[in-house]
Amino acid sequence: MRRIEKYIYQKPGWPRFFWNTEKLLTLLTEVRNMQGRIVGQMSALGFSLKDHANLEILTQDILNSTEIEGEVLDKNQVRSSIARRLGLNVSGLVASDRNVDAVVEMMIDATRNFDQPLTRDRIIGWHNTLFPSGYSGMLKIRVGKFRDDASGPMQVISGPIGKEKVHYQAPPAAALEIEMAAFFDWFNKEQGIDLVIKSALAHLWFVTLHPFDDGNGRIARALADMILARSDGQPHRFYSMSAQIRTERKQYYEVLEKTQKSSLDVTCWLEWFLKCLLNAIKASATTLDMVVFKHNFWLTNAAKIENERQRKMLNKLLDGFDGNLTSSKWAKICKCSQDTALRDIRDLLEKKILQKLPGGSRSTAYALKKGCPTGL
Repeated sequence: MRRIEKYIYQKPGWPRFFWNTEKLLTLLTEVRNMQGRIVGQMSALGFSLKDHANLEILTQDILNSTEIEGEVLDKNQVRSSIARRLGLNVSGLVASDRNVDAVVEMMIDATRNFDQPLTRDRIIGWHNTLFPSGYSGMLKIRVGKFRDDASGPMQVISGPIGKEKVHYQAPPAAALEIEMAAFFDWFNKEQGIDLVIKSALAHLWFVTLHPFDDGNGRIARALADMILARSDGQPHRFYSMSAQIRTERKQYYEVLEKTQKSSLDVTCWLEWFLKCLLNAIKASATTLDMVVFKHNFWLTNAAKIENERQRKMLNKLLDGFDGNLTSSKWAKICKCSQDTALRDIRDLLEKKILQKLPGGSRSTAYALKKGCPTGL
């Protein structure tokens, strides 16, 4: 009986992907131009700003990559973990959980060591790092080993019990050693493919093989970032693909399912990936502007700040304070009295660093003063 060819890895010629170069050329050129522009702008700003821009982008990348999988990490812990591992002198660092450190270690290895070969041991090490307890949530999984399909084939399913919809079924576990060896060989060799295109193919290929019980999406995005770092020629990340995939998550799953159930012509996937990457680069401008603003703010105002409480709260405002700042919030965050909080705030009002916000019947709210001197 002839085998029914349902998924892309069952097509004759797998994994020899092909695509319409002419259809992608304009989009790829635009992506490459935007990449070069943003990397050039940030490289001209000096080591300190590059490091802090990298810190903010990596924080976004890790938060969003894990959130795509339904796991929400603490932003302050992620930022602190990255800063410590990169050796950055950043104020307000907090202790970080083991699961936070695990994701950070994988992403930093992928991007800082982007020029090192991808090996079986390296990717197994990433998986061990992601699941140090041997559990994914409440479920015990095979950690540091490819899946064995002991409980059935690996499937991506949605819907209630009894009405499940199978969106995708991965290749059988028995084929994984050969499949992954081919993937590693391709990943490490130069094929004359544009590295942005290769990044998209690596993401698709790995997530199609789905070699682990869990963590495949996070590792696929780390691999894509690793090749994007190669395309930029440097470990600093100035845009977050994961943050944009999180924004376009519905379209991401739709185009991925369509591609995995289609032919080896992956033009549709590449077109979506390039558009998503272009949006990611454009979206990074806001983050990078904030980094430059914060840098110039402290160059101009550092000498005016009288104590660590003020420095801590101003950094929170510069990073995007949740809600309005009041004297009671100041007192709570800084663990000081209401009177001390008011003295700190009045000092900054007099120095034209803070301003009162209009309205507020119960308590006065404050924000950074518009036009606050930043040296710009």
